[in-house]
Amino acid sequence: MRIAIGANATLRVALAGLGIVSGAAFAAGGFDVKDAGDGANTQWPSYNGTVDGQRYSSLKQITTENAARLGEVCRVQVEDVGSFHTGLVQVDGVIYLTTSLDTLAIDATDCEIKWRHHWEPEQEPVWLVNRGVAYSNGKVVRGTPDGRLLALDASTGKVVWQHQIGDPLQAEFFSAAPQIFQGLVIIGASGGDWGIRGRVMAYDLDDGREVWRFNTIPRGDEPGAKTWKSAGTSRHGGGGTWTTTTLDMAAGEVYVPVGNPAPDFIPTLRPGENLYANSLVVLDARTGALKWHHQLISNDGQDLDLGAAPMLYYDSKGNPMVVFGSKDGYVYGINRETHKRVFKQPITTIKNHGVAPTVEGVEVCPGALGGVEWNGPALDRLNQSIVVGTVDWCAILKRDPNYVFKPGQINLGGSWTFEKPGKGWIVALDPDTGAIRWKYETAGPQVAGVTPTAGGVVFSGDMAGHFLVLNSKSGQELFKSQTGGGIAGGVITYARKGRQYVAVTSGNVSRLTFGSAGSPSLVLYALDADGKAQKAPKKPVTLAAAAPADAERGRKSYEKVCAACHGAKGEGGVGPSLEKLSKRMDAGMTAAWIKNPSSKMPRLYPSPLDEQAVADIAAFVQGL
Repeated sequence: MRIAIGANATLRVALAGLGIVSGAAFAAGGFDVKDAGDGANTQWPSYNGTVDGQRYSSLKQITTENAARLGEVCRVQVEDVGSFHTGLVQVDGVIYLTTSLDTLAIDATDCEIKWRHHWEPEQEPVWLVNRGVAYSNGKVVRGTPDGRLLALDASTGKVVWQHQIGDPLQAEFFSAAPQIFQGLVIIGASGGDWGIRGRVMAYDLDDGREVWRFNTIPRGDEPGAKTWKSAGTSRHGGGGTWTTTTLDMAAGEVYVPVGNPAPDFIPTLRPGENLYANSLVVLDARTGALKWHHQLISNDGQDLDLGAAPMLYYDSKGNPMVVFGSKDGYVYGINRETHKRVFKQPITTIKNHGVAPTVEGVEVCPGALGGVEWNGPALDRLNQSIVVGTVDWCAILKRDPNYVFKPGQINLGGSWTFEKPGKGWIVALDPDTGAIRWKYETAGPQVAGVTPTAGGVVFSGDMAGHFLVLNSKSGQELFKSQTGGGIAGGVITYARKGRQYVAVTSGNVSRLTFGSAGSPSLVLYALDADGKAQKAPKKPVTLAAAAPADAERGRKSYEKVCAACHGAKGEGGVGPSLEKLSKRMDAGMTAAWIKNPSSKMPRLYPSPLDEQAVADIAAFVQGL
């Protein structure tokens, strides 16, 4: 690894690649230089920049005075359509990112694709979504939607090793970006809504050998097992981990955000506290042993799990703190030494908190897609603030009175609907008390990464497709650019040869799609780049299907575009069930519905879905 930022910084980055840089070193400035002068290069080597989750950049070339001069440098489309939640990692001028099945290395200055690795699933994928890679010692590591873990050569994209670490037949998959601690790859199993039994594992970076595991849903003699008073329910109790973890390198601890119990909407079926669902779990990073935990909600019945990585920092009195945002709409601050809660601050609409869903339906805020999703808080060191994004989207939750557990399928135990489109907020909080300092309302749900800098700005985006630059002291909007697609993944900043760049993910179709879908693309911004953002390249519209409808081709498109709402097998979820659809409408009617959906469904035709794709999907769903 070569980094032209001085001998000490070079040593620090090399040690970080081995996973042995202390949290204190990160807090002192991480990988950034104070000013991106001539020849200065900086890195973004982890999902949240640094393993403590702070996401702060000490770059200050882009400031409150010149942010309006930002322009689009380049963009590259990495997929036709699908979910695009990936975090971004930038090392030595190369950005590493993922789609659901592909891993790419892209030049961080001109968007040239250096290599692309495509994973051909060995078993049927559970859920086509992925949130990024971990980088260390010349390897990039990622999970797959069919339960595999891959290590790729960072220079070539060739597979170094691969292992099956989960069972997709039981709906286990790996969507989280892994984390690296001293040669250990740490990742958790996703699939809590399907009723898996969650767990977190560590694997040897050299060969993929499993080193330890911790079950997030305890059974038998494991601590916490008695919190499942009906012991059999813990066998498929959920507790998935669907985003990255956070590391305290000095203490050798891994902070794990654990998801909801299953079934989501029938808490009476699983009496008890349901540990360690809806909890922050702190493990010994070397052994996987439990050190402590903090549960946000016991016996949750609203799917209000902890899905975003926590952030570690020290308050104004020097107390070690961990802060995290939850889907319940609150931000929590916990003292890492005493394990006591210091603050609990609502940052979005709260209504009927803790009320169990009924057969008739009950309105809850935030709903099952609200609150803080998979990108958590950041630390604005310039203004001594916590900055976090959130989704404000109420929903009607309904319990299914005829629910029966079905292995390998989504097991919500009910459903939900929305009454109106969602919006979002970017919020700044006092790090000592959690008090709100300012709020900025976004047009669409806010799930993208939030990145504050020493230039006095915050970079982020929303699902309506806007790349945003805000004044980090006041929340004032400084720059807003329509990228052409919903922003659901990483928004990072770095310097190459003295120029500061901002890299943004654009284009996403998922359960949170609102306003703008688009094709998954990486977009780079910098000062005075063409003076303005370029328009997203448009996919040619096919006026008529070029070939007969192909159900198998339609299945692949359905998995990318439709499964997030309608279920992998058409069993339903956010959207209605498509099972036996052919008895209700023929292929022509189905195609017309896809082209001109109701307001509850994203409009995907004529782009990113063309006529051929619509015909293929219609043919596939006719056979469900």
